[in-house]
Amino acid sequence: MKRIFLIVLDSCGIGQMPDCEKFGDIGVNTLRSCSTSSGFSIPNLLKAGIGNIDGVDYLPKNAAPQGAYARLTEASMGKDTTIGHWEIAGVVSPEPLPTFPEGFPKEVLDEFERQTGRGVLCNKPYSGTDVIRDYGEEQLKTGKWIVYTSADSVFQVAAHEEKIPLEELYDACRKARKILRGKYGVGRVIARPYVGTSPENFKRTSNRHDFSLEPPAETMLDAIVNAGQDVLAVGKIFDIFAGRGTTDHVYNKSNADGMRHTVDYAKRDFHGLCFVNLVDFDMQFGHRRDIDGYANALTEFDTWLGEFEKTLQTDDLVLITADHGCDPAYTATTDHTREYVPLIALGAQVRPGSLGTRASFADIAATVTELLGVPYETSGRSFAKELLK
Repeated sequence: MKRIFLIVLDSCGIGQMPDCEKFGDIGVNTLRSCSTSSGFSIPNLLKAGIGNIDGVDYLPKNAAPQGAYARLTEASMGKDTTIGHWEIAGVVSPEPLPTFPEGFPKEVLDEFERQTGRGVLCNKPYSGTDVIRDYGEEQLKTGKWIVYTSADSVFQVAAHEEKIPLEELYDACRKARKILRGKYGVGRVIARPYVGTSPENFKRTSNRHDFSLEPPAETMLDAIVNAGQDVLAVGKIFDIFAGRGTTDHVYNKSNADGMRHTVDYAKRDFHGLCFVNLVDFDMQFGHRRDIDGYANALTEFDTWLGEFEKTLQTDDLVLITADHGCDPAYTATTDHTREYVPLIALGAQVRPGSLGTRASFADIAATVTELLGVPYETSGRSFAKELLK
């Protein structure tokens, strides 16, 4: 295999995992919730076999699927973006990253204030849209940072773009990233810029930026680059892996933007991996519990996929998966949900049919590296021989 396109539909889970109660998630199923919307239409994914995946009893099955398909179990103890992507890339996290349901300790905030020269507002778990509604006016008056977290392992900093310049916000997040190590080592520090003149019209912008903890071990990205091949990162992949293991990268302003970038990379004669994250599913619709918005985004992706397939070369492979769930119908919280995720494989060399229920997302890393001929040690089990004709 010469080129592999690995596309993460960020948060597109397909049903609760057996240990979902430990994470406070009962009865969750992101894809099932989306399927109830009148805007949901995914003929290309259904043709590929997404309805045939183990446990997906809410979508029609295809008697002659054109792709290979599987249900993936998260082996890591988490349900966040960082841990999910690390596992996809071969690194399983047996311990969860630290979370701060009571806010961050004084010593962390004191050092953050000292290094950035600004005070702090909030310091609580909060919805990203609610926090700017409730603290935005005070920030405009005082110039203090809005610092908040969630059920995930994140330190988020919101700042009005006209009050605090973007580069100052990014610099503050870089400083926070260096402060948040060891027992305070959250998965991501996230810059959350916004605009507007009052709580009624404050709105987050697309200038979000993530500053991630470095993976604790070698990932498949590192292995592919070390083997002299390409790793092209689309969207927040570069940030999730703290800049490690990529040869080129581009950020997205939207899912549509990310799909355009993927097409642009597909026009290149590269050898290796194009790793894509489409975050709108999660950020714009999952967390905001917008079922119709999520369903429409899946419909848009499916339409794009039908056209993208036509451009593939005979030695190309497309893998479509997710990193966790974020059920837009689950009202107990607005956080991610502990779910299985789908795997769909498409390409001229793919043998259609079921790959079963896999024990880890890391099976993807084992398979990708084997198909590219790259040496890599991971706990994941390759399905390369089952996948190809």
